Amino acid sequence: MFEVLAFPINPADLALLKGHYASHPPLPITPGAECVGRITAAGTAVSDLKPGDRVINMQRENWAQKRRVKASDVIKVRVDIPVAQAAMLRINPPTALLLLDDIVALKAGDWIIQNGANSAVGKILIGLARDKGLHTINVVRRIALSPLLKQWGADQVLEDGPDLAARIADASGGEKVRYAIDCVSGDAVHRLADAVADGGMVCNYGALSGEDCHMPPQALIYRGLNLCGFMLGRFLGKRDRTQIVRIYDELAERIKQGKIDVPVEQIYSLEHIADAVAHAAADSRAGKILVVPNGPIS
Repeated sequence: MFEVLAFPINPADLALLKGHYASHPPLPITPGAECVGRITAAGTAVSDLKPGDRVINMQRENWAQKRRVKASDVIKVRVDIPVAQAAMLRINPPTALLLLDDIVALKAGDWIIQNGANSAVGKILIGLARDKGLHTINVVRRIALSPLLKQWGADQVLEDGPDLAARIADASGGEKVRYAIDCVSGDAVHRLADAVADGGMVCNYGALSGEDCHMPPQALIYRGLNLCGFMLGRFLGKRDRTQIVRIYDELAERIKQGKIDVPVEQIYSLEHIADAVAHAAADSRAGKILVVPNGPIS
């Protein structure tokens, strides 16, 4: 048993509330992909968790005050990182890490492209790529975001548009770009495909446009491009628990070092969940929206 200290409101939670996923049952349901909690009780057969331990829950339905779960479904999280950052640890940080590690064999000096670069995944990916010696070209809808992304460590920031491929070629100094990461879908995939070198990879992990991926058959047939999809659960599922714990320990250490610091715009109490959901759905946010269902966090 654990009490929930904080949970973020993610796009998937909002989509679930709006009924975008027909495979889910109708309301009432419990959303919530992420949370951080504190163990309040452990069964007699549990040896590696004790009351007071801080944990993240790898299962869903985390918009709650208390959860009873299997010990194998939670991962212990160090207590010397901010609770707010721990609440956002489960999805975005490992997504950024595995997008860099699992899709294309990258080496120091390589250039990669990502769109949606001002998202939480985008920010984390910039920092991880920089530490791996990779160069990032970051595509955004508003070029005014450029100074912020440069502050995060972005090498190049470009505004999306029809001539994106030509501008990416200039930004990379003519270096071939073999890998592009997309979270928009739709025609954004086509624009990234035009910018990737022959034989390269476009990896899609989101659909902010609400559209299917658009890639012309000529890119697949004549240029040998590849289009793949990424979902965190599938890629974690290729690993055993020891490997998964190691990933989260590594990411928590980066939080401790200040290398992962996802902005939080506002924290709400559970009594104001409707306001929190409305705020999370706003386009103009500069950070995540968190909810604390059991009172203030420290």
